[in-house]
Amino acid sequence: MKLPRSAPRKARIEIIPMIDTMFFLLVFFMLASLSMTHQYSVPVNLPKAAGVPDKVPEVVTVTITQDGKLFYNKEAIASPGEAVLRLLERKKSAASLAVIINADRGVRHGRVVELLDAIQQSGLTKIAIAVNHSRG
Repeated sequence: MKLPRSAPRKARIEIIPMIDTMFFLLVFFMLASLSMTHQYSVPVNLPKAAGVPDKVPEVVTVTITQDGKLFYNKEAIASPGEAVLRLLERKKSAASLAVIINADRGVRHGRVVELLDAIQQSGLTKIAIAVNHSRG
């Protein structure tokens, strides 16, 4: 007597266990990379103060590249005078305005002083020069 045979089942790849494994590896590497970062701060519980302003000043960056080109918020400008005009225009609409000067290390000192003086002459008082902090 001959028994009827069923058709052989086609082999197939189960993808669900592979997804689970990939998710596990993703979580593992995320946690491992977080534990490798260095925290350079000391945790403190800061007090609250009533006199702290609610609005953070609007920040504008003025950049001087190594070849002496000026940029106002990544837009090329011709002179420190044009930067001052744009700053005064922005000051009219902003409650508080802060200016950050990004100057390349190779820029002549006089060029930076010229820009700084022009900004100060316009009456803006919140001016900072950006620096790169390196831990050595």
